[in-house]
Amino acid sequence: MASIPTILPDQKRIGMVSLGCPKALVDSERILTRLRADGYAFAEDYAGADVVLVNTCGFLDSAKEESLAAIGEAIAENGRVIVTGCMGEEADAIRAAHPSVLAVTGAHQYEQVVEAVHTHAPPSQGPFVDLIPQMGDLVDIKLTPRHYSYLKISEGCNHSCAFCIIPDLRGKLASRRIDAVLREAEKLVAAGTRELLIISQDTSAYGVDTRHEPRQWHGREVRAHMTDMARELGALRTPEGRAPWVRLHYVYPYPHVDQVIPLMAEGLLTPYLDIPFQHAAPKVLKAMKRPANEAKVLERLKSWREICPDIAIRSSFVVGFPGETEDDFRYLLDWLEEAQLDRVGAFRFEPVEGAAANALPDQVPEAIKEERYARIMEVTERISAAKLAAKVGRTLPVIIDEIGEPDEDGDIGATGRSQADAPEIDGAVYLRNVPDGLVPGDIVDAVIEDADAHDLFGAVAAPAGR
Repeated sequence: MASIPTILPDQKRIGMVSLGCPKALVDSERILTRLRADGYAFAEDYAGADVVLVNTCGFLDSAKEESLAAIGEAIAENGRVIVTGCMGEEADAIRAAHPSVLAVTGAHQYEQVVEAVHTHAPPSQGPFVDLIPQMGDLVDIKLTPRHYSYLKISEGCNHSCAFCIIPDLRGKLASRRIDAVLREAEKLVAAGTRELLIISQDTSAYGVDTRHEPRQWHGREVRAHMTDMARELGALRTPEGRAPWVRLHYVYPYPHVDQVIPLMAEGLLTPYLDIPFQHAAPKVLKAMKRPANEAKVLERLKSWREICPDIAIRSSFVVGFPGETEDDFRYLLDWLEEAQLDRVGAFRFEPVEGAAANALPDQVPEAIKEERYARIMEVTERISAAKLAAKVGRTLPVIIDEIGEPDEDGDIGATGRSQADAPEIDGAVYLRNVPDGLVPGDIVDAVIEDADAHDLFGAVAAPAGR
């Protein structure tokens, strides 16, 4: 008697649109990893998806508009849409704009998202469904290139900044266990990550909520504290024995941040700090409900550069905050001239529904915001150009992000980043005529030959290291 072939059910396919900051990207990775463990496959386009997830951003009104537009596009192209993320806290607004969405969940509500997917696109059932590997057996899904990874160490924030609603969206600070953080980092590096980007809402506050609870890690006790974590991350090595780059983001300048600068000087951490200063004028900082210690910060920047001359400082600033006068804005420009930050982003103040700043008096007219934005960008671009010009002639380590196609002469170019450049937000290093065999994730020594206001240009000086 002929045997009857077993027919496996088709896997349901999930589409994903991920908006917003790197913290939201990590949320998307976790959701997809969980869904893969439940037997789902993933679609590369709308047409191939049984349901589409849209991970939204709700930090600014413009971000909400972008999120609503993305939801609308997904509905138009596919029709079956589940919404999650920060704007998910405004379910009524989402359903008012798009009544046909299948479900709405809030930020980092992983279980609710998975339940919604199970409801509206039930996982395929069959005799071999139990053979699907479970979470502990899977390599996590990454939405970034293989060679760099975001490592989220906490959720939420304990600050009450007047312009921000993050605590309303993501709650108070909730730190991960230190052994869980280090285990994930170790796993990522073993799987090919050459650059770890440490993210949170407030990296400097890591562990405050758990009273810096210690855990056993490789036979020793390690505290849930930024400095202990940084030291342990600096001790990681790739399978080839190289130290990965470890880049710290969202670092508030608390006093203990001084302790990580020597680790950068020793080569254990990437000499880079992303610090959200937001402004410098004391009156504006007070209105923002942020620490007003701009003079002390300048002293500390000088001290950090004495300890680690190559340290790069990135920050962002808000112009046109309610009550900001021309004198306040000039104070900020003068402060920037003295601070000489390496990378600066600027944003025009934008009201966010639910933020305390919306009710403040003396709102700044839009035309003045635009004029101040142009002025701050002119100053910071000039500072950046001078700093990059000073690197011409130096040999710098560069991590390769992309390899180009050969030109008519057979020469191949590559795009990478120096240690002063975080992916997606900072500049790039463009290399000419790179050697055969170079791949993304390789770290090379590059001779810098030219620079503009944002990027560097050069050539490989030494063989690639992996």
